Amino acid sequence: MNKIGNYRWTICVLLFFSVALNYIDRNIIGIFKMPLSDELGWRETDYAHVASAFQFAYAFGYLLGGKFMDWLGVKRGLPIAVTLWSIASAAHGLCAYIPVGNSVMLFGSVMPMTVLGFVSARVMLGLAEGGNFPGAIKTVAEWFPVKERALATGIFNAGTNVGAIICPIAAPFIYKHWGWQVAFYLTGALGLLWVAAWWLIYDNPDTHHKLSPSEREYIRADQPVAQAGTTRVSWPSLFTYRAVWAYLIAGCLAAPVWTIYMFFLPDFLDKRFKIPLAQVGWWTALFYFIAAFGGVGGGWLAAKLLKRGLSLNAARKISLLVCALAVVPVFLAPYMPTVLLTVIIVGLAGSAHQGWSANLFSFVSDTMPKHVVGAVVGLGGFIGYFSGGVLAELIGWVLQTTGSYVPIFAGASLMYLISLTALHLLVPQIGKAGTEGPK
Repeated sequence: MNKIGNYRWTICVLLFFSVALNYIDRNIIGIFKMPLSDELGWRETDYAHVASAFQFAYAFGYLLGGKFMDWLGVKRGLPIAVTLWSIASAAHGLCAYIPVGNSVMLFGSVMPMTVLGFVSARVMLGLAEGGNFPGAIKTVAEWFPVKERALATGIFNAGTNVGAIICPIAAPFIYKHWGWQVAFYLTGALGLLWVAAWWLIYDNPDTHHKLSPSEREYIRADQPVAQAGTTRVSWPSLFTYRAVWAYLIAGCLAAPVWTIYMFFLPDFLDKRFKIPLAQVGWWTALFYFIAAFGGVGGGWLAAKLLKRGLSLNAARKISLLVCALAVVPVFLAPYMPTVLLTVIIVGLAGSAHQGWSANLFSFVSDTMPKHVVGAVVGLGGFIGYFSGGVLAELIGWVLQTTGSYVPIFAGASLMYLISLTALHLLVPQIGKAGTEGPK
């Protein structure tokens, strides 16, 4: 009996590291908010511009990244995306050469030149990173049979959690010994090393010289039959579905809450407890560790309720309700007496966010025709990330005006319940004909 071979999992490992680097590069700015603000003289609103620039750019990168990968192919498209975002990451460090105190007039307001430099780097980072997940999903589709794709996707997607946990631990150490500039140079260099590994290791499975004939046949044998044509989806037609409106409202209200954790949690812990940057990093890593269980937990809960005989409508909405209720205590975060209790409460909210997202993605496939699911998810992602940019600007204004995170966490605690209420009003019965279709 011929062994199938396992070279396809080497490709999966490459994807894992690209996703981990993706999250390190985007999250590192949150860890450095405090030292950058001190060294470069930034106001809260200055940092908000830097944070929102990534969100706005990523919204467009997310929307267009899939088309870019389809057009160019992952063999060339993915390393181009990683190269561009690695250059953008390193470019953050070059902002150290911009004289502090220099400013420019933009849109009727004064912006420090250092802020403009960081904003430019974040825009390039966001646009390029938008192609990573579409490219990774496309690679899995090409390299894995259908029965292994969920596992392969789960493995490479675990890189998000690994990157998010490593980043807040490593960044303060690098800052202490070599400065924030080196941290950005290093993340850029790691990305370029990944690109070199990709060019050495990757090729299309049909022509890869290291892929055994038996493994190539194993991959091909379980590929879905290609459809004769593709159903074109017009964007205006999507807005005739009540389920789309429900999904977009949730994307506008609940999805941006993750912006608080990604770009502002380290600053909140610093302001609230006055702890060293290294400790901020470890506590932030604990938050991401707790949050990592939410996606699996949310999916497990819905599956468990369905297995017990509940309807799809009840199982999905109860799962969303449990997640929404688990976020509510986050309004207490600014009042907690210890950093441990604070991180536990915020971590619970972050975990619930992941469970909410898992069920909300499933809500789309529950309610929409198959040929429009991808378009709806892409549109929802664009709305979510763009709203995250708006929220970052709002948070900067609140902090500049009040100096308090109280209204920020108070607002976050209600967004999921409001979203679920809108979803239920728009789609009273998931799976019942006529309730989620065109208005």
